[in-house]
Amino acid sequence: MDMISTMMLYLILTKTKMNKKETIDGYTFKYNKEHNFYECRGDVCYDDEHDEVPEEGLWKAACKLEQRLKNQGLNAQVEHSEKGWVEVALL
Repeated sequence: MDMISTMMLYLILTKTKMNKKETIDGYTFKYNKEHNFYECRGDVCYDDEHDEVPEEGLWKAACKLEQRLKNQGLNAQVEHSEKGWVEVALL
């Protein structure tokens, strides 16, 4: 990483204060400072192979939050875990 990129990253990380909550399409994502991600729990859903998948509306809302964070210059990625949890991780 060159010096300018490093400086830009430092400015983004030190000047960007994360909101405690972000609400999108009725889903409220809470910021988890310890793990550096936003999280929200929805219904537990299953696909045709009986694997757990995130609630469709929640996943779409998480994708919108991911894009919002990217538009702010942050590197974000949507992930899901078990029991209906969806996270938008800040990388």
